[in-house]
Amino acid sequence: MSQSKAGDGPVADSPPPRLSLEPAERQALAGLAAIYAARMLGLFLLLPVLALYAGSLPAATAGLVGLAMGAYGLVQACLQVPFGIASDRFGRRPVIAVGLVLYAAGSVIGGLATGIWGVILARLVQGAGAVSGPVTALLADLTRSAVRTRAMAVIGISIGGSFVISLVAAPPLEALIGVPGLFWAMAALAVLCIVLLYTAVPRPPAAPIAKARGPGLAAALTTQLLPYHFGVFVLNFVLTAAFVGVPHALRDVLGIGLQEHWKTYLWVFLASVPPTIPFVLFTERSKSPWRVLRLGVLLLALSLLALAFAHRGYWTLCASLVGFFAAFNYLEARLPARLSQVAPAAIRGAALSVFAVAQTLGAGAGGFAASVLRGQLGLSGLFIGAAAVAASWWLVAGVATAAKRE
Repeated sequence: MSQSKAGDGPVADSPPPRLSLEPAERQALAGLAAIYAARMLGLFLLLPVLALYAGSLPAATAGLVGLAMGAYGLVQACLQVPFGIASDRFGRRPVIAVGLVLYAAGSVIGGLATGIWGVILARLVQGAGAVSGPVTALLADLTRSAVRTRAMAVIGISIGGSFVISLVAAPPLEALIGVPGLFWAMAALAVLCIVLLYTAVPRPPAAPIAKARGPGLAAALTTQLLPYHFGVFVLNFVLTAAFVGVPHALRDVLGIGLQEHWKTYLWVFLASVPPTIPFVLFTERSKSPWRVLRLGVLLLALSLLALAFAHRGYWTLCASLVGFFAAFNYLEARLPARLSQVAPAAIRGAALSVFAVAQTLGAGAGGFAASVLRGQLGLSGLFIGAAAVAASWWLVAGVATAAKRE
C-alpha cells in the first residue's frame, strides 16, 4: 500500500474516508466543545471589567493593573509546554483535570481578594492551569484525521460564541454580582468542566499516549512542524493588530460609542460563519490541503488590506471584517487539525502546546506592533502592516507546498 506524503492527500489506493462524524466522535466533540466554551466564557466575562475593577482596589497602580491583566497570559505561555509534555507521558485527562483544579483555585482566590495583590495572585494561579494544548490533543486523539478540521471548526465557533456572549453579558453581570461574583462563577464553570471531562468525554486510547516517553520539546520544534507554529503566530498577530485598529475606526472615524461596538462584532461574527463552511468542506475533499490553506491566508491578507481603505465607511468596514473572520475561523480550525495529523501521537501534546505558546506570543507581538504602527502611520498604516505580515505567511505556505511536491 502506497502512502502519500505527510497529509498532502489520502492514501492512494485506499477507499475515501468517511466524512461524517461517528457517534463516539460526536460525543467527544460535544463534551470538549462544552469544556472549551465554559472555560473561555469565564475568562472572557472578566476581560471587559477587570481593568476598571483592579484600578479601584487599594494600593493599585497602573503597573499593577497591567500585571493583573497580563499575569494569566504570562504564566500560560511559560507552562503550556510542560503541561503538553506531561499529557503525552501521563495521559490527557489527569493533566487536564489538574489544570482545571488550578484554574478553579485561582478563581476562588479572586473571589476572596480584597486588594490588587490578591487579584494578581488569582490571575497567576488561574494561568497555571495551562491546558489548551492537552485539550486540543485529546480532541485529536478522539477524532479521525478526515474529520478533524470540521471538529476544530466547531471548537473555534464555540469559543467565538463564548466571546460574543461575554461582550453582551459581562456589564449586566458585573452590575449584579460584581467582579468577585464573576470569579466565583469562573470557579463553578471550572468544576463543571471537570465533571464534563469524566462524564461526557469518552476515555482516550491508552496507547501510545499514556505510556509514551517521547522526545518532547525537541521533536515538537522540527522543520516539519515549524510552519504550523509560524502560521498560528501570524494568525494571532494579525487578529490582535486588527482589534487594536478596528475599535479606533468604529469610535474615532465612524463616531460609534464604545458601548455599542458589541453589536457590530456580533453580527459580523455570525455573518462570517457561513463563508467558513466551504473552506472546511473543500479541505476535507482536497488532495492538496496546503493549497486550500493558502487560499484562506490570501483572503486574510486581502481583507486586512481592504480594511486600510474601507475603515472610513461602516458597511465597507463590516464587509472587510466578514472576510477577515471567515478566513480566521477556517485557519484557526485548520492549523491545529493539520498539526495533529502531522505530529506523531507520542509528542502530540507537546507539539500542540508549543502551538499554544506561539498563539500567545503572536497576540502579544501583534498588540505591540499595531500600537506602534498606529502611532506612526495611522490606521491605514496599521492595517497595511498587518496585511504584509499575513502575506509573509502566504509565502511560507507556498514554500511548504512546493517542498511537499519534492
